[in-house]
Amino acid sequence: MLAGTEVAALTFRELDPEARVEWHVTEGGALVKGAKIATIAARARAILSGERVALNFLQHLSGVATLARAFVRAVEGTGVGILDTRKTTPGLRFLEKHAVRVGGVGNHRYGLFDGVLIKENHIRAADGMKAAFEKTRAGSEGLPTVIEVRSPEEALEAADLKPTRVLLDNFTPSAIAATVRRLKGSQVEIEVSGGIRLANVRDFAIPGVNFISVGTITHSAPALDMSLLIDSVHASA
Repeated sequence: MLAGTEVAALTFRELDPEARVEWHVTEGGALVKGAKIATIAARARAILSGERVALNFLQHLSGVATLARAFVRAVEGTGVGILDTRKTTPGLRFLEKHAVRVGGVGNHRYGLFDGVLIKENHIRAADGMKAAFEKTRAGSEGLPTVIEVRSPEEALEAADLKPTRVLLDNFTPSAIAATVRRLKGSQVEIEVSGGIRLANVRDFAIPGVNFISVGTITHSAPALDMSLLIDSVHASA
């Protein structure tokens, strides 16, 4: 899948305001080996200077979008949604999360400002799950709150606090199924994460699970192979 067209085109326009980029594949479109993705008309200096930057954006973001789509297809028909995480490249979070959406995956959250995730360290620092939840809720009214848990007992404790979602971290599929049964009727969303790969993601798409969050989509997506070739040169006036 192609992603990153806007920032790639902007790279050339920053170097040559009159640069023109014609996309033969649109954002989110399917890529075929050997196909022409775009045609660029610009000053040679701008093309040669911007080539690697533009390709870096396209190759990386298209890789993210492609892997995201693969995860979506792997759980197709289960009703379980795939989410990304904040495990992104410093400085590239906005672009990577855009590429994730291009691939059909949802954004867990962009940062610390649009959602709250209470993790093990927060619980220990606050001296308990309930204390962490109450302190967090006092300063984040209106924001969705997720509590990460490591055992079925912690999941029940978290559900009693009525957060937006309970995150079962590093649970086996069988443990997830058992915990989902125990949480039945709690009316909290259930998310799972930890050790999830493309090869096993469907094993975690268990009835009762709402979301599966996968850091691999952003932190380990392989870049796609692309190149730029000059096919004609015209002397400037």
